[in-house]
Amino acid sequence: MYTLRGVKYKSILNIDQLEIPKERITCIIGESGSGKTTLLKLLNHLISPDEGQILFQNRPLSQWDPIVLRRKVMMLSQSPVIFEGSVRDNLLIGFKFCEKPQVGDAKIQEAIKIVQLNKDMSLNASFLSGGEKQRLAMARVLLLEPNVFLLDEPSSALDEETAQSVMEQMVKEVKRLKKTMIMVTHSKALVQGFAEHIIEIKKAMQ
Repeated sequence: MYTLRGVKYKSILNIDQLEIPKERITCIIGESGSGKTTLLKLLNHLISPDEGQILFQNRPLSQWDPIVLRRKVMMLSQSPVIFEGSVRDNLLIGFKFCEKPQVGDAKIQEAIKIVQLNKDMSLNASFLSGGEKQRLAMARVLLLEPNVFLLDEPSSALDEETAQSVMEQMVKEVKRLKKTMIMVTHSKALVQGFAEHIIEIKKAMQ
């Protein structure tokens, strides 16, 4: 899926060789400031390495059209963007950005059940709590079914029990769809419960 060779980014990351497998749950772990989020951004081509090469599906990222790439590889940040409008508006807005046909209500209900967001679809999304907004954004990405889910601390605003339950359902769905999940997390429980591949990043010595 991904191959990184000789990748350097500022003084943050220095990766000799790294393979990230297809259709697996990969967890990226490491102390704060070690470059975990930076690695996710490199994988989505939000930033480019200063040196080295990153291949996605055996093709250099530099050769991918960024729009095409980001429809295949979707990143969910730790503080996801919530748009003006209702919960339903927020769930469907991704289809507009990706120029995909919208899904029906049955598919929407499946997604919000997976993330355990039991809210009226007409509710103004700005009224949701931090954890509910995080789950709303998760459902929005889930509905788009990208090849790769890049999740940056997806459960940071959830209590431990809810995080475990939601991520269990997310992982099941990603596996069912035969997709790839690459997740930054500080949660030992999530790593122990779901990781099939672990990348540990150590902070560079200054």
